[in-house]
Amino acid sequence: MLAWLWLPWQRRPSGNVGISKMSKARSIFQGRFGRIALLEMNRSLVTHAHRACHVLFKAGGSDTEFKVRGQSCHLTDQTAVVVNAWEEHAYTHFCSSDDSQILALYIDPTWLGSVDRRLIVSGHAEFFPSPSVEIGRSITEQIRHLSASMTSVDDVDRDHMEGVVFDLMVGVADAFSNRKSLSTEHNKIRSDDYRIRRAIKWLRHRAGQPLDIEAMAREAGLSRSHLFERFRKVTGLTPAMFLNTLRMEAAHPMLTDYDRPIIDVGLDLGFEAQGNFSRFFKEHQGVTPSEYRRVTQLVD
Repeated sequence: MLAWLWLPWQRRPSGNVGISKMSKARSIFQGRFGRIALLEMNRSLVTHAHRACHVLFKAGGSDTEFKVRGQSCHLTDQTAVVVNAWEEHAYTHFCSSDDSQILALYIDPTWLGSVDRRLIVSGHAEFFPSPSVEIGRSITEQIRHLSASMTSVDDVDRDHMEGVVFDLMVGVADAFSNRKSLSTEHNKIRSDDYRIRRAIKWLRHRAGQPLDIEAMAREAGLSRSHLFERFRKVTGLTPAMFLNTLRMEAAHPMLTDYDRPIIDVGLDLGFEAQGNFSRFFKEHQGVTPSEYRRVTQLVD
């Protein structure tokens, strides 16, 4: 079995991703809504994507930034960063700055749509027209409330947590999204190109195997170069980054199966050594799998 780290065409961000400083997770909650994480970041993350609708707020510390759609998006007390589902982005931590406390929401569009059918379009590739937004007093207060709830020593009430997350996402959607003008029938990942649909299905069933571009191209009935061109146009990602996204999405629920050794999680996802899996996970999430497991609470 081959270890999965970086493929040659993937980019590492500039910044201090390679140095020994460690980011920390203060609190992570995982439930039907997806995931919410309160992170203390002091290192950059690689370019990556999420299946979820992704919203980022500054919760304390230094100002910082993300790169989305090729532009630098500042995270400050007055500005937030919003990222569409399956949209590539990277966190860039300033080498000279102190830790940045980030409240990161990874919200499942299916859950949002089940609570309010108008928000099923939160999985749309054009849900957020601009990745950099200015936040007002109402959303700022909601951020403080959610951050405080995440660091409380009290037991978490599922209905309360889901209500807080939903109210915040409704505020974000009303202020910054295109939801009223989007069709629920259109999503880049739900492509009309049957060849790319076949390629995606083939990839989903092989998330724990090395990427075989030649076999993937044969399955899709495309040449290698045409596969890359069409896949990128349809999904916005390279096949390698799409696969990395699938692996990270699979890793999160596996890591909250507390009886399952972390080394087995890595093996199931195609990593031949736990160190390789830990490095991959840290470069995408900011923390190691063991720390993710330690701080994550399930909201059942």
